[in-house]
Amino acid sequence: MADSVTKKTSFVEKIGIPKALFWAFVGQLLFMVGDGVEAGYLDTFMLHTGHPQSFVNELFTCYGITVMLAAWFAGPLSDLMGPKKVMWIGLILWAVLEVGFLIFGLTPNNSTWILTFYTLRGFAYPLFAYGFLVWIAAATPSTMLGAAAGWFWFSFSAGLPTLGSQFARFAIPAIGEINTFWCSLGLVVIGGLLALLFTHEPTGTQRLLPTDVSPKKAFLGSISIIWREPKTLIAGIVRTVDTSSEYAFLAIMPGFFVDHLGFTLGQWLNLLSLIFLSNIIVNLISGMVADKIGYRFVVAVFGGIGGFVTIPLFYYIPLWYPGNFAAAAAVGILYGASIAAFVPLSGLMPQICPREKAAALSILGLGAGASTWVGPAIVSLCELIFGTGMAYVIWTFAVIYLITAGLTMTLRISPEARRYIQQQEEQNN
Repeated sequence: MADSVTKKTSFVEKIGIPKALFWAFVGQLLFMVGDGVEAGYLDTFMLHTGHPQSFVNELFTCYGITVMLAAWFAGPLSDLMGPKKVMWIGLILWAVLEVGFLIFGLTPNNSTWILTFYTLRGFAYPLFAYGFLVWIAAATPSTMLGAAAGWFWFSFSAGLPTLGSQFARFAIPAIGEINTFWCSLGLVVIGGLLALLFTHEPTGTQRLLPTDVSPKKAFLGSISIIWREPKTLIAGIVRTVDTSSEYAFLAIMPGFFVDHLGFTLGQWLNLLSLIFLSNIIVNLISGMVADKIGYRFVVAVFGGIGGFVTIPLFYYIPLWYPGNFAAAAAVGILYGASIAAFVPLSGLMPQICPREKAAALSILGLGAGASTWVGPAIVSLCELIFGTGMAYVIWTFAVIYLITAGLTMTLRISPEARRYIQQQEEQNN
């Protein structure tokens, strides 16, 4: 009884963080800060060092494809090897490939090596981050899963790109752009080691699948769940849309605000940080609100319809009020909040497929990874169909977000899944 009371009064448990995973959350935050350092200025850095916008779009698209593949691999690999080993692989890959990216790519400004190493580095952070998400799903009681998922996305987006962009804002004037890239490597390594060396929760070190399940079956299962449980496909599409505009805007908005609207790079980085400050705050709020009024409602209304409204505002308000940072910041904050309203998907999916949590989350990971190239690809497609012009891109994204609102309302938890969850909770208690 005393142990039970202690657990209930633990501060980290009260706020929704599994106590055994606390240092992993802290480590992921630092890891993602390092990963997000480049997010706010890599676009302008490439443009200002002689690379055309088409090359920047290609770079982000190729990177996004490898991110997507790694985000999917993270699920079955975690099932087979244990999430902690997958996170180790992600950390080592990130460090090694970043060194190659900086030494052979950015420093000599070699386009071929820039594209090669940056594309390959896309395999790294999803293995670390989404391996950790599987660990959370495997080790967290269902009563805390929504809050834990909110904290996962809080630590994820607090680093990429909120605090990462702020770090770049102060570091670039002091030590220069290339040295700031090197600092990002240090932050990633420190965060990764903190998460992996100080977290001793046993579930993450173990194979999650029975020993008789082969690797082939595990990987096929993480894909076949799409047609065995069609709701996972719908959720994957919705998750793809969620951050697709974010990655598209990271590729095109720096040039729009800095070169077209006349904002300084510092102002753009401040704006980006405000957007994702609202994002990380609403990451937590949306999960808590979803527990009260429903996962689907929050995602559909505040995410889908919210994106339909705020994306055009984020474009038109700065045009209508040129040079007005406060106006741009206000609509940017609303846009960041609408993106965060999709967070309850990570708590909903393990409940829709409680027998195959890792496989279901791998589809969300696949969608999250796909968004990194789908966003820039939509930009390229709009240019191909409509020609140059930001308005076409903006309204294309707005309509897509509206469609997700309808798709989200089909994501219902079946009575069978509810019975299974209840049985598992009774056995654990």
